[in-house]
Amino acid sequence: MAAADGRQRYFLQVSTATASSLDAGRVLSRLASGPAGLSEQESAARSAMMGPNAVLSHRANAWGVLGRQLASPILILLFVTASVSLFLGDATNSIVIGAILLVSVGLGFSNEFKAERASESLHSQITHQALVCREGRILPVNVTDLVPGDIVQLGLGTMIPADLRLLKTNDLLCDESILTGESLPTAKDPNPVPDGSGLADRASCAYMGTVVHSGSGTGVVVTIGSGTEFGRIASGLGERQPQTEFQLGLRRFSFLLLQVAIALTTLIFGINVLLQRPIIESLLFSLAIAVGITPQLLPAVVSTSLATGTRLLAKQKVLVKRLVCIEDLGDMDILVTDKTGTLTDGKVSYIGPLAVAPATTPDQVLTMGLLATEADYSAAKDSVAGQNPLDAALWASPPAARLTPERFTRLDLISFDHERRRTTVLVHEPGKGEQLITKGAPEDILALCRPTTEAALKMLNEQFDAGSRVVAVAFRNAPGLRQITQADEHDFTLAGFLIFLDRPKANVKASLDQLQSLRITVKIATGDNAKVAEKVCADIGIVSGGTLNGADIDAMSEDELVAAARSASIFARVSPEHKARIITALRKSGGSVGFLGDGVNDALALHKADIGISVDTATDVAKDAADVILLDKDLGVLAAGVGEGRRIFANTIKYVLMGTSSNFGNMFSAATASAVLTFLPMLPSQILLNNLLYDAGQLAIPHRPGRQGATARSCTLEYRLHQTLHAAFRSHQLDL
Repeated sequence: MAAADGRQRYFLQVSTATASSLDAGRVLSRLASGPAGLSEQESAARSAMMGPNAVLSHRANAWGVLGRQLASPILILLFVTASVSLFLGDATNSIVIGAILLVSVGLGFSNEFKAERASESLHSQITHQALVCREGRILPVNVTDLVPGDIVQLGLGTMIPADLRLLKTNDLLCDESILTGESLPTAKDPNPVPDGSGLADRASCAYMGTVVHSGSGTGVVVTIGSGTEFGRIASGLGERQPQTEFQLGLRRFSFLLLQVAIALTTLIFGINVLLQRPIIESLLFSLAIAVGITPQLLPAVVSTSLATGTRLLAKQKVLVKRLVCIEDLGDMDILVTDKTGTLTDGKVSYIGPLAVAPATTPDQVLTMGLLATEADYSAAKDSVAGQNPLDAALWASPPAARLTPERFTRLDLISFDHERRRTTVLVHEPGKGEQLITKGAPEDILALCRPTTEAALKMLNEQFDAGSRVVAVAFRNAPGLRQITQADEHDFTLAGFLIFLDRPKANVKASLDQLQSLRITVKIATGDNAKVAEKVCADIGIVSGGTLNGADIDAMSEDELVAAARSASIFARVSPEHKARIITALRKSGGSVGFLGDGVNDALALHKADIGISVDTATDVAKDAADVILLDKDLGVLAAGVGEGRRIFANTIKYVLMGTSSNFGNMFSAATASAVLTFLPMLPSQILLNNLLYDAGQLAIPHRPGRQGATARSCTLEYRLHQTLHAAFRSHQLDL
């Protein structure tokens, strides 16, 4: 017990404010940790004491679901009417309206709560992982299992999993805008900062929820969960989400019906008073007309439709973060997607090296490729954790096993980033001195090299034409150099190329045909070479409408890009900023745009799209930015989701149109008749009971199945109907 109490004292009392001003060694000592990390037993003991490293977890909240049901303007009208009827002594009306309320709220609550529970179950299948040093071994560990004292490795695109005191950095920049509001990335340094420094000035710490913009580093966990800087903010904000266009449209429509009901009630009541009818009887009749003109079960029908869709999509391993996102998914008519892992298998295979420089052998090109990596040379052969797919394929290849890059000593490193698109290392080889090696996109590497022979360019183009992924490797001698900056990346000699292959998926053509039948235009945005992207698209049957390179996009104005993006099918060698501009341009051109991405470079575009789509294997940043997550990275699953979204919207609109037209006709006739007859044409209880029975029959609409085996023509007609109704719904035409 004493040991546990001591353990609790030392690792509960270190905050980032304190840790940032202490030497890294003292912080490790305070946390009873070391460079090799914690043991599994110690980690388990601390986890049992501290609990999971989580701020907010997705839990189905019955009270929250009930509150959303009761917030409907239509249900508020029903409640007020029932209360007034009861106050005036009309128990029959109150009972009928109460039954309508119970049916609507009960159905809506049960269906939405079931959907929330299903979503909770799917959320538990999505895990975020961090690379943690446990007893000297680098292991992927679930973020929720982190404890103070864990040593965490950081790389490009990593979302910081807890508040860390940095131990080692290499050109580390972090995007901390989520905490500080500062748009520019913050440089990090492991040296202590002055005591009392503010949040934005603690360069020796990295905070939960922020993202590694470039570089790499290592840090020790000092605070987890709600005790982190991000956790304190998030706990106060809760989980309130902005309303979608679909929700706003329903709310506007409901308020319009409420206004019509109030106006009609006032008018009918005034006419009956002028005709000298009993006041209470006239008031009850006018209230019944007001209730009768509204589609009372609209909230229940919407909730039932969305919940049914959620359950169907859950069976197909599609996680919708919010129920209403299903409708936005159905509204999509343009899909922008990455090539790797979506159109292709995503399993990169290393084919071999091609030597270019005189006296350079293929083995030397491969060795340079192995050296120009962010992984530790001594551990890279044993684990691919944390490596990018190309480096992982390179180190796992049989030729790499017989080479010995361990004889080299790495002196310095400039990590890969999406702007430079290369990794550069400074290495020392015994007996030969220092050498600078760079590896990356051929176009960027060639720009740093001395003039290249025509034979080398021809060799490169042949590989692109064959659809291969190519990485260029270059070098230059750097005697006496001990540290490097980007200014040192010049005058390289091209050593050769490393050839990789990522084959198209076997079922991708059938999936694309499904999307085409739904009238969805597929466009490709990739960081790969244009020729490679065009070859893959040709192989799987995508008809190209033209290709835009990143350089082409940079040269275009916003208006020019809007016109060009609509016709182009392939966007090659694009950066994260390019992808975001493309999405914005497509939305301006009039399309409802979905974006499917799984990398840190896709997060910005996911935010910009009408519907952001990611996959379970994506980076943490991409999963957090997405609205929909596919547990199976398959365009066929996505096509099913789109069809489900359209079915839900169509069923909702059918109920609105049928219920409103029927109710309005009946109530208008009854109201008009009451003005000319000497008696009331219908009793209030008869009006309400008639509507209740009619609406009960409409509850079958949400369960109407989609059209199985529909022809391309019928799909086209349904698509056009969906788009017309959706546009009218958003622009208030249906409100009239």
